[in-house]
This record gives sequence, C-alpha cells and structure tokens, in this order.
Amino acid sequence: MNDQGYLRDKLRKIEALFAGAATPGERQAAGAAAERIRRQLAAAASSEPEIETRFSIPNPWSRRLFIALCRRYGLKPFRYARMKRQTVVLKVPRSFLDRTLWPQFAELDTALTSYLDDITDKVIREEVHGETRDAEEVAEPKAIAS
Repeated sequence: MNDQGYLRDKLRKIEALFAGAATPGERQAAGAAAERIRRQLAAAASSEPEIETRFSIPNPWSRRLFIALCRRYGLKPFRYARMKRQTVVLKVPRSFLDRTLWPQFAELDTALTSYLDDITDKVIREEVHGETRDAEEVAEPKAIAS
C-alpha cells in the first residue's frame, strides 16, 4: 500500500474507533461511522445546551482538518469579524466536544502531521539536499566588555 493509501486507511480506522464500531465490518464502513457520530451529536444536543468554544489553530493544515471534520458532522464552524484567521468558533454540546470531536481531531491531526512531515522530508532530501536535520545549536558569542 502506498503512503497515501496508508494514511487514508488510518484516518478511516480512527473515525471508526470514535464511532464505536464493534465489528471489523463496521470499522471498514467509514460512511456508517460518520452517521453514528452524527447520531451521537444529535443525542447530546437534545439533552444539553450547546456552548460556544473558540479554538486557536495556527497550523493551516490542522485548521483545515478541524473545519472539515466539524462540517462532516453537520457543525458550522465560523469566526466573528476581525478575528484572526487561526481562530475557529464552534457551538457544540460540551460532551460531544470532549468525548468525540476533539479527541478524534487530535488523533487525525497527529496522523496527518506525521504524513506531511514524512513527505516534506522526502521531497527536500531528494530534490534539495540530502540532510534534513534542524539547524545546529551553538553557544552565543561572548559580549564585548566596555
């Protein structure tokens, strides 16, 4: 399986985990997993109030993932006028946010970030320079005495 196929499979498995899939067949049905999560959200919304929560997600890839995940479950992420682009506001029941949405986002974000890091290193190594380590840390020069 190629790297992209592996990532897609991993993302489906993470969603199935948070949907409460019980059997291997259920874990393979990503669409059914999304529907179960939407039902969890509806149940939470009927029994508790939505709270408005602000998220600051400076990494543009992570922010795009978070917004897409929210929309997948029928949530409407937004920001108020004059808010920074990294800010995302969401009205959602606290239990759904704490038990499902945020933990799922955190796992998906870890998988996506790892994938993007690997691809970036590979491209730099193959097309720019073979060494991809961070810059070396050295001691600061001594101050000139006056």
